[in-house]
Amino acid sequence: MILNGTDQSLFKEIANLATEQRNPRSMEIDAASVSEILTIINEEDKLVPLAVERELPFIAQAVEVIVAAFKNGGRLLYFGAGTSGRLGVVDASECPPTFGTPFGMIEGYIAGGKEAMFTAQEGAEDHEINGANDVILANVTDKDVVCGIAASRRTPYVIGAVKKAKEIGAATIYVTCTPRDSFNIESVDIPICPYVGPEVVMGSTRMKSGTAQKLVLNMLTTTSLIRMGKVYENMMIDLQMTNKKLVERAKRVVMTITGLTYDEATVYLEDAGGHVKTALVMIKANVDATEAKRRLDLAEGFVRKAIEIVD
Repeated sequence: MILNGTDQSLFKEIANLATEQRNPRSMEIDAASVSEILTIINEEDKLVPLAVERELPFIAQAVEVIVAAFKNGGRLLYFGAGTSGRLGVVDASECPPTFGTPFGMIEGYIAGGKEAMFTAQEGAEDHEINGANDVILANVTDKDVVCGIAASRRTPYVIGAVKKAKEIGAATIYVTCTPRDSFNIESVDIPICPYVGPEVVMGSTRMKSGTAQKLVLNMLTTTSLIRMGKVYENMMIDLQMTNKKLVERAKRVVMTITGLTYDEATVYLEDAGGHVKTALVMIKANVDATEAKRRLDLAEGFVRKAIEIVD
């Protein structure tokens, strides 16, 4: 435990952060009943979607940048510390099984490395150089998009990562739960600032701030990958059948969209090499697997467009 020494400038900076203020609506929470505590938390959580809604224009800008990067062979890379870092790692790790993205197309980096996912490595976030070094280790190029995630805005690791990415020429996004007018990192291209107000427990940004960040990251990846042709109607059609659950989900997707029976869907998926998109085009356009794949190539992976192709 580090107690000796003083850093009054840091103390004042932290004391003035929006994420470190006391919430007047939860001042008596320590004397409240279980039911009352839950109600207070729930009422505060209701504010989160509204805060995210106010940032939709900036989230849209970020999606356009991410899609352009993907089409140019670039990646989306998250950099965060603590809860923010874990959220980035989780969001990135869920994209390959959900949307069939190649491993590495979307990645999450957390201050302190893999160990920090399970055990807090709090000191790792205190130095900008750590973030800059992780950007270098990730081989970031000007084709990539780097998204910093920090509820408080001032996390050195995240600032260092974003600064280095900008220096390299990558597009930069910053997700923070502080008011937009307090954002002073000039090197960021697109700040996304869902300000949720003080936490129920002062400074516990794993609560409302964490929820807001999760919602934003869900929007960034889901919307970007829809725009990359990973969804047909409102169903995942590029999922990877890497476990029994996903195999059965793939069959159900084909059955739901086409009206086929379980056995019929299974046969088409086998003929399509386990590729849901190919199976759907085969069925909906009444073509064989080779023609379905040709159409998907012409349609840049969009099932709806592939089905509608007329030669």
